[in-house]
Amino acid sequence: MGDAVRYIGPVERRARLASRQRLIGPARASSPEEVAASLVALHGSDPATVYLALGARLTDATRTVPATERALYESRSLVRMHGMRHTVFVFPTDLTAVVHASTGLAVAARERASLLKDMAKAGAPDAAWLKEVEESMLSALALRGQATATELAEDEPRLRERFVYAAGKSYEGVHTVSTRLLRVLGVEGKVVRGRPLGSWTSGQFRWAVAPEHPELDLAEAQSTLLAHWLRACGPATEADLKWWTGWKVTDVRRALAAIGAREVSLDEGPAYVVADDVDPVADPAEPWAALLPALDPTAMGWQQRDWYLAPELRPHLFDYSGNVGPTVWWNGQVVGAWAQRPDGEIAWRVLAPGGVGREAETAIGVAAERLRGWVGETRVTPRFRTPVEKELAG
Repeated sequence: MGDAVRYIGPVERRARLASRQRLIGPARASSPEEVAASLVALHGSDPATVYLALGARLTDATRTVPATERALYESRSLVRMHGMRHTVFVFPTDLTAVVHASTGLAVAARERASLLKDMAKAGAPDAAWLKEVEESMLSALALRGQATATELAEDEPRLRERFVYAAGKSYEGVHTVSTRLLRVLGVEGKVVRGRPLGSWTSGQFRWAVAPEHPELDLAEAQSTLLAHWLRACGPATEADLKWWTGWKVTDVRRALAAIGAREVSLDEGPAYVVADDVDPVADPAEPWAALLPALDPTAMGWQQRDWYLAPELRPHLFDYSGNVGPTVWWNGQVVGAWAQRPDGEIAWRVLAPGGVGREAETAIGVAAERLRGWVGETRVTPRFRTPVEKELAG
């Protein structure tokens, strides 16, 4: 008879989250690289999220900005690139080849085909012309080191060519070759985002030639990525895994089998952990609070979220596209929201019915002051805003 399938309840799942997501004091990290390795991926669609997510998990949050900029733009130990679900993330550099092979290549093929199709419909030049422009631009970028699209167009004027997108549709628009081509090359792993034009909250980036990496087998890369993520976020259901990766369910099942994942039981049904992660995990010795940013990788880590986020709170915390706003956490559950006001104050509100008690409110207040202390004079407005965040921000 085989081993019994172990049940893992919400309390233990929150205990795993607390330490593995580096949200409790003893588990905080000394560097952005340590945090990224633990989380696998940091959401990068909103540039500020990367820094705020790291600051919440670093032992010395005051070092967040210089340490992260050094990792992203000097040592290149972290790389901002497209990954799962065609979303921009920040990854440890040693995972870039894995992410590219496991999730990027299929998306890249669709993106290039879509660009060529849109150009053809608009009567723009053909694939051979685009390839020539691409090679010229990459040569110019290599010489410059880092550059904006405008600067690259000075070296390769054909990047300024425009074509109409979705002619006759309600969402008709005009694209430049540079905008679409750089997007395609980013998904293909040929270019990455470099330093922003402004501060760490800026969404306008320079571009740089991507670091070289080996080409990996698809199945091998998917197995590697899944193992990394399950170790950080397991247990997870097939639905969680399919949603987070953006893969087909057949790819998820093949990768689970390849790594010898162990089945466990959750309130949601069957789920999986890596083979050596079945043993119980104790609850943290001390209660904990955290203020996490919009699109934080913990808040966005699973598709099925009832074990850490009460359904009645979702309308207050998510925008219409499913992007989570800034969240307040107490002992592994989302209990409220926060925002930064124009004067720099971190305003927060408990949304959990019945409140959370004095101990929790004191701890949340401490976390808010910690955040205000290291953010300093910088003002942060989430790219994707939610109703309660707008209200708190005033």
